[in-house]
Amino acid sequence: MRSLPTTFMQKKRHNIWILLMSLALFLLAAVLSLLLGSAAFSPAELWKAAGGADAAVLRIFLHVRLPRTLACILAGSALAVSGVIIQSVLANPLAGPNIIGVNAGAGFFAVLCAAFLPHWPAAVPTAAFLGALAAMLLVYAIARATRASRIALVLSGVAVSSVLSAGIDAVVTLLPDTLTGASSFRIGGVSGAAMKSLAVPGAYILAGILLAFSLHCEMDLLSLGDDTAKSLGLRVGKFRFLLLLTASVLAGAAVSFAGLLGFVGLIVPHGARFFVGSESRWLLPVSALSGAAFVCVCDVLARILFAPFELPVGIVMSFLGGPFFLYLLIRRKGGRTDNG
Repeated sequence: MRSLPTTFMQKKRHNIWILLMSLALFLLAAVLSLLLGSAAFSPAELWKAAGGADAAVLRIFLHVRLPRTLACILAGSALAVSGVIIQSVLANPLAGPNIIGVNAGAGFFAVLCAAFLPHWPAAVPTAAFLGALAAMLLVYAIARATRASRIALVLSGVAVSSVLSAGIDAVVTLLPDTLTGASSFRIGGVSGAAMKSLAVPGAYILAGILLAFSLHCEMDLLSLGDDTAKSLGLRVGKFRFLLLLTASVLAGAAVSFAGLLGFVGLIVPHGARFFVGSESRWLLPVSALSGAAFVCVCDVLARILFAPFELPVGIVMSFLGGPFFLYLLIRRKGGRTDNG
């Protein structure tokens, strides 16, 4: 029989390898995102362009590929980490930023901000965060007030998301000049990303991820249930709100420039959890790297599948995420494993 320290060290080495592999996949996906598209070029061509040999390639790289790749990295890591937090804090593996209405809340407030504060674009990420937080707290309050099961929490989120999505459609319909690329925003996409539009949400996302990493121990305690966490001395209400606040910052910031991207916060945490388990100190960094890689790869597919035409990356994610969500529902027998 293996000793406990030996088993612990083997698991630690395994998780380190998974983390390194996630980093390698992230770097590979980022490089592919920088090089591939309707106008693909090789690293050698890019190197020559940097020396002034081809100004067109350099312009494409600096003004299209670089901000687009950075947008994929920021949105993917933010939504994945937000999904980890929501699933851990709510103890619900079916939850995710787009499933329980967080993305829709962020989108609704972002559209309202664009409509009524058109000359203050820097306020959009803050408005999106407030919308994400409001939607999350509303769904959580409904679940707590009705003592709802896990599946009821998800259904409450779907209902709230539908209402908020209708609000987005109403604002865009009544004020059609409110949002440039409204269709792409509702589907989710990063094709119009610009470096200047990523600075503020990027700061939100970096701060949110760092805060989530610093609270990994509290996340693990909350995932054990309120009674157990309280018995271990955790101030449950305080840290639950702080973590939900962090998840809202991350989801809201991502939605402010990438639109209503779906299923990243559902698929990626499940995949990461399969490889490294539920311990947050491993789950968070693996999810952040995997989320960034996942969105980069989906965006590359959206560019090249029907080149020279492009799909919004949200369409590719919906094709992948919809069947995965159904798989989770079927595996859990429609949510009847509430206590498991």
